[in-house]
Amino acid sequence: MSNVTEADFGRKNASSTPVVEYRDVRKQYGNFTALDGVSARVNRGEVLCLIGPSGSGKSTLLRTTNALEVIDGGQLYFDGHPLPSSKAEIRKVRQRMGMVFQSFELFPHKTVLENITIGPLTVLGISEAEANARARVLLEKVGLTDKADRYPANLSGGQQQRVAIARALAMEPEVMLFDEPTSALDPETIGEVLNVMKRLADEGMTMVVVTHEMSFARRVADWVVVFDHGKIVEQGPPAQIFDAPREDRTRNFLSHLGWNG
Repeated sequence: MSNVTEADFGRKNASSTPVVEYRDVRKQYGNFTALDGVSARVNRGEVLCLIGPSGSGKSTLLRTTNALEVIDGGQLYFDGHPLPSSKAEIRKVRQRMGMVFQSFELFPHKTVLENITIGPLTVLGISEAEANARARVLLEKVGLTDKADRYPANLSGGQQQRVAIARALAMEPEVMLFDEPTSALDPETIGEVLNVMKRLADEGMTMVVVTHEMSFARRVADWVVVFDHGKIVEQGPPAQIFDAPREDRTRNFLSHLGWNG
């Protein structure tokens, strides 16, 4: 099922079964085609960055990964198996994928510690002592050890997003999905979040990231996919995409962003 092509060689674990694979994925909203035959793969331990203009299909593809969006055609595989269709089986898949959204979506009436422990307590059924211990380790990982008893309203946007990352990690996912996690942040706090994500990548976390942060994608991604109008324009290692793009549409997109390497 791996279907490794010549272009895949050199990628992490290219010869093994991908953790996530999209095969000719299609998504329609009425007369609007959001995804038009998208095929891509994410290997274990790899960071896949999805880039392209707003509305080009990046976030839609990301949301199909854990069935937040149901595809209308093609196939999606997770860990070598077709993504299930039953709600019970989808819930099991979602437990194995952490997701961080543009908005932080923290519970405003719960402390930072409570926001992080609620999932492990209610879904995984671990003890309160274990959940608290896990949460404190994660707060140290995201640089917020002194914020455990604060409420979200008392945190900056960057701090809230780092709590959201810790909350997702508390479920011990196999894959992390990031949907433009810095788009709602002030410029001075973007780096806080990107640094946490880079550390996760360095630790070998499998990640799919929708981002407009080209420097992050160039520095951290193992593989970059460029979208336009629901299609993949080009994909390859960051050095190819950012330093020697093969397609005019990729060059135009990067030029529009002022990308100069």
